[in-house]
Amino acid sequence: MAAPAASCPEAWTMLHLTKLAVGVRDIAHLGQIQQSRAATEPPLRHRTRSFPRRAAEVTDGGSIYWVVAGATVVRQRVLAIRPDSWDDGRACAALLLEATLIAVVGRVTRPFQGWRYLNPDAAPADLSALAPTVGADGLPDDMRRELAMLGLI
Repeated sequence: MAAPAASCPEAWTMLHLTKLAVGVRDIAHLGQIQQSRAATEPPLRHRTRSFPRRAAEVTDGGSIYWVVAGATVVRQRVLAIRPDSWDDGRACAALLLEATLIAVVGRVTRPFQGWRYLNPDAAPADLSALAPTVGADGLPDDMRRELAMLGLI
């Protein structure tokens, strides 16, 4: 199915992104890296080479789902996507992010380059929504990842 035309905002549906968090050990480490970057170079954003063609759908309630150490384990709301530039002046896109990191049910994810679109019906559920029935709330990230790889959560 083709993407809705930019001139038809009523045809848009919410859409997510998924991205590898290269060099990140766990959710806490991702938070530390982002806090440090936001403190020295606000606002909190992630720069990426390609500008999403479906940016309006992503900013209509979508999130970026981070793949950490081989598993999708956390998401953040994408507030806006705007043109930006790297330190050397080359053009890029800036994904402006909400600071809150929301743990999701871990899902093993193969490596890929760049970012990928993720339909809402394929997105992992938030752990907070499942915590009362699964009892996974408060598990260390590495244990949660191992249990997810075994298919136990």
